[in-house]
Amino acid sequence: MDRMNPLDASFLYLENGVTHMHVGSCAIFEGPTPPYDELLRAFGAKLPLVPRYRQRVRFVPFDLGRPVWVDDPHFNLEYHVRHSALPRPGTGAELERLMGRVMSQELDRNRPLWEAWVVEGLEGGKWALISKVHHCMIDGVSGVDLVMVMLDQTREPTPPAMDDWDPEPEPSSLRLAADAVSSLLTSPREQARAVRSVLRQPREALRRARVLTTGLHNFGTALRPTPPTTVDGSIGPHRRWTSARTTLDDVRAVRQAFGGTVNDVVLTAIASGLRDLILSRDEDPSEVTLRSLVPVSMRSADAHGVYDNRVSAIFFDLPVDIADPIERLAAVRAEMARLKESHEPEAGEVLTSLAGTFPALTAQATRLAVRLMTRMPQRSMNTVTTNVPGPPMALYAGGREMLEYLPFVPLGPGVRVGVAILSYHGGISFGVTGDFDTVPDVQVVGRGIERAMVELVRLADGEPDETIDLTATRSTEGVA
Repeated sequence: MDRMNPLDASFLYLENGVTHMHVGSCAIFEGPTPPYDELLRAFGAKLPLVPRYRQRVRFVPFDLGRPVWVDDPHFNLEYHVRHSALPRPGTGAELERLMGRVMSQELDRNRPLWEAWVVEGLEGGKWALISKVHHCMIDGVSGVDLVMVMLDQTREPTPPAMDDWDPEPEPSSLRLAADAVSSLLTSPREQARAVRSVLRQPREALRRARVLTTGLHNFGTALRPTPPTTVDGSIGPHRRWTSARTTLDDVRAVRQAFGGTVNDVVLTAIASGLRDLILSRDEDPSEVTLRSLVPVSMRSADAHGVYDNRVSAIFFDLPVDIADPIERLAAVRAEMARLKESHEPEAGEVLTSLAGTFPALTAQATRLAVRLMTRMPQRSMNTVTTNVPGPPMALYAGGREMLEYLPFVPLGPGVRVGVAILSYHGGISFGVTGDFDTVPDVQVVGRGIERAMVELVRLADGEPDETIDLTATRSTEGVA
């Protein structure tokens, strides 16, 4: 039995039938498609390396403690590894529609919280693997760690690990409650021990207090409401999804020409894509404040391979009001530099840890907040933008190389569109999630991101700024 940390638990509490809290990806492989039984054996061979894949969630009675992971005595691999196909030839647009449908369905909480869909029939003899894992199990970094475990780093499959798994008996509700009460009684002693440790280092304690005070102040300031726009508001249970692509070499070329980081360049491209969406809806970008939640990893180097959430966040106002691409990049650079001194991630981490001190109150408060935001959408955060470094080397499944690795980000309450960024083997992909009912034009964002990158690369090469015809660089009807 393994208890969730406070952030893991919050992703369960946020889910309400409309707000789905699973993350995911769509990996495209070279053909031919391996037989289903072969892939099933490959997944089964990796299960000993990921114990969480054979565990399910149990809630503690009366929310006396955070939920726990327990072994699933009825685990069935064939339930989790599913087989599907697109009508041949399966186009990129058809794969994106399937991805949207799969991601519109919540995971069954009575089973381990993951699914993998093997999809045959893509153009060019390719096939796809759609992965879906609940956010309470992984964050972006641990999700990449998980993929590197489940896939192979050579064409020759990794020998299976020893598997002597025998599920532990499920704890009774009485035991769950008793264990939670015991943890609550232990908590004050642990807090007193932490206080004594702080008092032994007063100078360091004062420094941390100043950092947290600054961070909490900036955190509160960043959450001020924004003017209403069609990009945010209430959402339904269904999702649309599209993708965009660039290369790490192109991003580096822009960075070398105009300064900044890789993250600055991709955020600039996303701001451009969202600006295109705003313009296409006849809204004035100069009157729009588009604030994005940007997750920040707080994972230490020795915590890789641990499947949980260790993230905080900053709140970033995307410069959608700036038309010039170079000026837009400069604005992103300046804002990110300011945020690095804001100490917002440290403040967010402290708030999350404090929430773990009062599990019942936190659970009920989170569920209440979600219900309220469903009826009266929040305007403190308009979108989400998450950037995760992916595997730098090629990965394989069944001896077939993974050609592309496309991410999916869930939508929170009041957020109608979000973008995930993921690097893989020299490429960078963007996965754009939209609410099905209110963002039927989600492809505008994807095309706008690619258009922005083409434009920035052209300017970095010293070529004149021109109107870019994106149909020459990408077709939404094909898988690159």
